[in-house]
Formats: sequence, structure tokens, C-alpha cells
Amino acid sequence: MTYVVTDNCIRCKYMDCVEVCPVDCFYEGENMLVIHPDECIDCGVCEPECPAEAIKPDTESGLDPWLKLNADYASKWPNITSKREAPADAKDFDGVEGKLEKYFSPEPGEGS
Repeated sequence: MTYVVTDNCIRCKYMDCVEVCPVDCFYEGENMLVIHPDECIDCGVCEPECPAEAIKPDTESGLDPWLKLNADYASKWPNITSKREAPADAKDFDGVEGKLEKYFSPEPGEGS
């Protein structure tokens, strides 16, 4: 098992999860984070820390596309190990439907 970041992270990009991860398995895109599935130790400490509830265990049904997206972009984006402020408009995008199609950016973030 591993944990995956799902669509509600897009344009919210809270970084509370990064701060608690004991193995630094988060990677930063321009407008979301992903978890490297081969680095995640399945401890679960990140899941309750996400204000947008965007982190899920991969055992939940329907998450295969998100597992693939996390794995693909974790190999392309820079590692992030320290929390920064969320975007100023993060709350406006929390819970918005269809964020992958409307807002996802494949561009890398700053990383740590």
C-alpha cells in the first residue's frame, strides 16, 4: 500500500503533509503535490494533515489513475521537504469538481 495525492490538491496545494512526512516522499508540481509510491512507507501521517482531504490510501477503489499520475510526476518534479504557504486562493478551489481537466499543470514546482 501507498498513499496518493488526488485532484483536490490541484490549485489548493496545502503543504501540511510535507512537514510531517518522515521519508520526504513528496514532489512538487506547479499547482499540486504528488507522493512517490516507491518511497512512501505507508505510515499514513500525511493523510489527516491535508486540509483539502486530497491524500488517500491506494486501497480505496478508483485511485489507479491517481497512483499512475503520482508515480509519473514524482519522477519528473523536484522533491519538497519543507512547508511553504498555500496559494492565496487555495480555499476558493477546495472541493471544486473537475480540477484535473481544468487546472492541472504538468510543470514542476520550486521544490526545496
